Amino acid sequence: METKRKALGKGLEQLFSNESFTFNDFEKTIVEDTSKDDVKEINLDDLRSNPYQPRKVFDDEKLEELTNSILEFGVIEPIIVKKSTIKGYEIVAGERRTLAARRAGLKTIPAIIRDFTDDEMMTIALLENIQRENLNIIEEAMAYKNMIESMHLTQDELAKKLGKSRSHVTNILGILKLPKKVQDMVLNDKISMGHARALSKLNDEIQIFDMANKIVKENMSVRALEDEINNNGFEKKVTIKRQNIKDKNHLVVQNVMREKIGTMVKVNNRNIVIPFDNDKDLERILEILDIKINLD
Repeated sequence: METKRKALGKGLEQLFSNESFTFNDFEKTIVEDTSKDDVKEINLDDLRSNPYQPRKVFDDEKLEELTNSILEFGVIEPIIVKKSTIKGYEIVAGERRTLAARRAGLKTIPAIIRDFTDDEMMTIALLENIQRENLNIIEEAMAYKNMIESMHLTQDELAKKLGKSRSHVTNILGILKLPKKVQDMVLNDKISMGHARALSKLNDEIQIFDMANKIVKENMSVRALEDEINNNGFEKKVTIKRQNIKDKNHLVVQNVMREKIGTMVKVNNRNIVIPFDNDKDLERILEILDIKINLD
């Protein structure tokens, strides 16, 4: 392990701990610790995407700008790759540069070859996209979920690693409670993160989908959506169909708990129901509620 860390470059242990570490620092460290002789020209046909790349949709306009820059100046900063266990190389950092280089008609691209574990590749891909160009909210949520599950992190540990607040991580993960069709609308920028967060507080999938279509059709603002969700007429409809909550105070408590815990809490009939997906999700909820129980 020690030999490997020296090959990676000084200080990279911090990236893969639970401390905050920026992608720019990571890439700068790799580049500075690499001599010009160690930068190789790799055939673009030998490159495969990072299997943990969270970005599913690339901004075509920004990609075109990068392509034009490469046509004029070439690829200024090498990408970072690792040898694939199958064939060729996997991109660790530099997915957009690789796509733009292909668009520019290049056959090869300068690259630094290093060795990384799967967990490290996942962390690097997420950091690059979050810190250099914002991920779509669904892409970010899926990346958070994958990191928590594969690296056995708590939400608090993930938040520290990414330099985010725990409430931010909780809210982002809550978006994954939305129906798949609505998630696709967010993924394709038809509705915004603010819209998605407001919709994630609802339970009834038909209502969520109807409201999502209304957002697109009427170009509804987030404030207008929140007003419609919170006005008396809509609340009465939700009450009858979904929750039978007669006491408005219970509804307030329910919404506050949903916001804090990031799951569809129900408050009715003198009961508080907090659903969870699995043991890891249960541990997350207990942590938020500051309840310490040894579940082993």
